[in-house]
Amino acid sequence: MTGRSTLHTTFTIERRLTAPPERVFAAWSDPEAKRRWSSCHEEAFEVEYRLDFRVGGTELNRATGPDGPAFVYEARFLDIVPNQRIIYAFDMHFGEKRVTVSLATVLLEPAPPGTKMTFTEQIVFLDGYDDLEGRKRGTEEGMDRLQPFLEGKH
Repeated sequence: MTGRSTLHTTFTIERRLTAPPERVFAAWSDPEAKRRWSSCHEEAFEVEYRLDFRVGGTELNRATGPDGPAFVYEARFLDIVPNQRIIYAFDMHFGEKRVTVSLATVLLEPAPPGTKMTFTEQIVFLDGYDDLEGRKRGTEEGMDRLQPFLEGKH
């Protein structure tokens, strides 16, 4: 036996944002904007970030510490409807080990005074890795930085 396993789960995060859907979409689609609100741990790691925001395009976030890669996030955009919907698939590596593969959906809906944003991640934990609470917490921290970013505070 190789110790291979899969564990499937889903989580959803909802945010009410004061900016209109067009501004929220721009925060997801502009490379500099996305990096500013979504990247974490930049103070501790050398970070490589790229975003090619289009159907078939990719996103890369690689954090490297003194001992080599700490984590690598690689995504591919599957569906984009401007100001309404973003669907992408991504995997996460810690060091050389792939630990998760996910499908994420971001829905943006007008909701006075701004936008209701719903993020849903369908996640597969691989080969014994299982840190749903850590993954949710990390994702929520990024989402928590989005509102101050939209207000020009980040």
